[in-house]
Amino acid sequence: MKDIVIIGAGGFGREVQWLIERINKRSKTWNLLGYIDDNVEIGTIINGYEVLGDIKFLRKYNKKINVVCAIGVPEIRGKIIEKLYSLENVSYPNLIDPSVEMSNHIDMGEGNIICAGSILTVNIKIGDFNIINLDCTIGHDDIIESFVTIYPSVNISGNVIIGAKTEVGTGSKIIQNKVVGSDIIIGANSTVAKSIKSAGTYVGTPAKRINKR
Repeated sequence: MKDIVIIGAGGFGREVQWLIERINKRSKTWNLLGYIDDNVEIGTIINGYEVLGDIKFLRKYNKKINVVCAIGVPEIRGKIIEKLYSLENVSYPNLIDPSVEMSNHIDMGEGNIICAGSILTVNIKIGDFNIINLDCTIGHDDIIESFVTIYPSVNISGNVIIGAKTEVGTGSKIIQNKVVGSDIIIGANSTVAKSIKSAGTYVGTPAKRINKR
């Protein structure tokens, strides 16, 4: 089994622990060493696993290790990966729940997390360090750039483009042939019926901007 640590000991980090455990039930793949978190005391036990330290732990670690970043906010996730990306001993696997339904016609980068119950169809392009949470659907020919967070129960129709560091809130829907730009927040239960290019927060059906970023 390959050594792995989870960055982020919060709620989503614990869900990623569960995802790893589910993968291991099907095939013994990952040896989870514990958590990395700047804001939790070293030695704290989280659902049976120890907080090993902060980011400095990984900088001092001299063996090959796999890292999964379980931080939901795209901007923070990006800053963490930026600090680590020069470390040659660190790898960023894609973690995909065994229940996920996905075709062979998907082009995926590294460091992605795809949670239980999600469906990804055909000819989809997914960048790096994205989170696709529980029970989402991703349609044909979609492009999801990098550091995107898609929260639970989101439905994305075909031919949609989602820009980097965008968040799509729980239960939201994006209809076909739309572009959602970078650094955008789509509020929960919103419907994107027109393309959105300007950064900001958008809510409602149809989604409208309520503030700039």
